[in-house]
Amino acid sequence: MSFAARLYRNETEFDFVGRKRIGFTISLVLLTLSLASLLVRGLNLGVDFEGGTVIEVTNSTGASVADIRDALRPFGLETATVQLTSSVDADGIRVESEIIEDLVERERVVTAVSEAAGVDATAANVTAVGPAFGEEITKSAVRALVIFLIVVALFIAWRFEWKMALAGLAALFHDLILTAGVYSLTGFEVTPSTVIAILTILGYSLYDTVVVFDKIVETVEISQGRRSLAQIINDSMNTVLMRSLNTSLTSLLPVGSLLFVGSFLLGATTLREFALALFVGVAAGTYSSIFVASPLLATWKANEPEWRGIETAPAPKPAPAAKPDDAPAPKPKKPKQSKPKPTPAGPPATGPKPRPPKKGRGGKR
Repeated sequence: MSFAARLYRNETEFDFVGRKRIGFTISLVLLTLSLASLLVRGLNLGVDFEGGTVIEVTNSTGASVADIRDALRPFGLETATVQLTSSVDADGIRVESEIIEDLVERERVVTAVSEAAGVDATAANVTAVGPAFGEEITKSAVRALVIFLIVVALFIAWRFEWKMALAGLAALFHDLILTAGVYSLTGFEVTPSTVIAILTILGYSLYDTVVVFDKIVETVEISQGRRSLAQIINDSMNTVLMRSLNTSLTSLLPVGSLLFVGSFLLGATTLREFALALFVGVAAGTYSSIFVASPLLATWKANEPEWRGIETAPAPKPAPAAKPDDAPAPKPKKPKQSKPKPTPAGPPATGPKPRPPKKGRGGKR
């Protein structure tokens, strides 16, 4: 039977616990790269978090990023973020700069950008976000994340046990750090939509982890102490492996279309930050539920007395082969009872009467 057929029938026999060091090593490398990028490059926080001025105009003349930076240089804003956007109707330019508090100065900047783009200044869309609003958005995002993690930990500890709660939280932090690292490496802007996407992917990661943990608990009840912890976890993960992959693939396909087709090919750049967080988070959540959460649980529970007793218990000895002298004597066969032969005399006085013979075809003689 092929590998795809065995995977579809949940008949795989992967040793996830025995090869946990491979998964831990891959996770350690990815986490190190993510943390190093976060420390060195940081995150490209959007205007909603840091505050600033956003100018959006239609690019009628096909101006480049260099042309817009040249127009901003007299105002000392040549380091502002300039993006070329595109849509079905027309191409556009988006400029994000530090907050411009002087209204007259702001109008001059808008005029310079509009002239470089070949449009009237009155057609420009200007948005100013103060630093206080950005701080409030950041506090709200952190508050929502902390509340989510606390509720998740309490639920898993109540439904299963506290070691499973710790393993689930470790997988969630694993996914958070990887997603943040990808944003830091790619330089994608972090917006409120990104925060919403991150909270969504944590739900996906938690779903896969809880499914695996629930199957582990069910397998423990069925085994009744006859199998080791590693065997139980491996059997449980192999059983739900196809289910986890199907759930992730059905989510990754539309999100991948939104990210690669919608944002890169069709130019819907406003969806790029949201789609990237979903795509990376769903993939990382599937990986962490299989190669992080369950192997960590196996490592932490391996030293518990009941599981250590099963691991060190001697295997049952096979029964000794019976000797010829000890072989049980064959049972005597019962003699066959011979059927009584009918006597030539007439029918017996008692018992059923014999059936009469069938009449011949000829009539009476």
